[in-house]
Amino acid sequence: MKAVMPSLLPDIQAIRKKTGADQWDEMWDGVLHMPPAPNRGHQDLEFCLESYLRSYWAPTCEGKVYHQINVAAIGGWPDNYRIPDLVLLLPQRFAIDRNEYFEGAPDVVVEIHSPGDEAYEKLPFYGDLGVPEVWIIHRDTREPEIHVLKRNRYKKQPASAQGWIRSPHLKIEMAGANGKLAVRLAGDDSTRQELPLD
Repeated sequence: MKAVMPSLLPDIQAIRKKTGADQWDEMWDGVLHMPPAPNRGHQDLEFCLESYLRSYWAPTCEGKVYHQINVAAIGGWPDNYRIPDLVLLLPQRFAIDRNEYFEGAPDVVVEIHSPGDEAYEKLPFYGDLGVPEVWIIHRDTREPEIHVLKRNRYKKQPASAQGWIRSPHLKIEMAGANGKLAVRLAGDDSTRQELPLD
């Protein structure tokens, strides 16, 4: 169910701030979006993927992995930002870090898609920002999608004959595997893990 308020009542804003419920709030061109807190399955998958990327991917390229950080266009903060589940940066983009938010395009944003959320509605924002890749991973099925920016539009990457979807920008491969997310460094099955870990 979606609800729209012409203006946010101060009491509601104060309650959300006091309880920490506002940590996932996003501002879309001056309109406040207030999604519910992610459930346990969402959080487990996010944590496991972040841990994997920090342990296996980041050391290979001196990259950085962040979770739930504000991402804004240049000059867009604080009136227009989104909060992806994960953000991946290569060293060439470290300069976009403003501590409270990133100003400009990260290399990859990751959205874990829960039923009814706005992950797909965020694609135009990420495209305008120039984010090279958006990974959307379905929370319940663990099926991954990699959307690559080409000519200002995202194109969904096809899976290989073996079922792997490759990130051309970061050299990571993902696949759905028996209700889990299989992930590995491209072509290196010794780095494979199935997430979330039990």
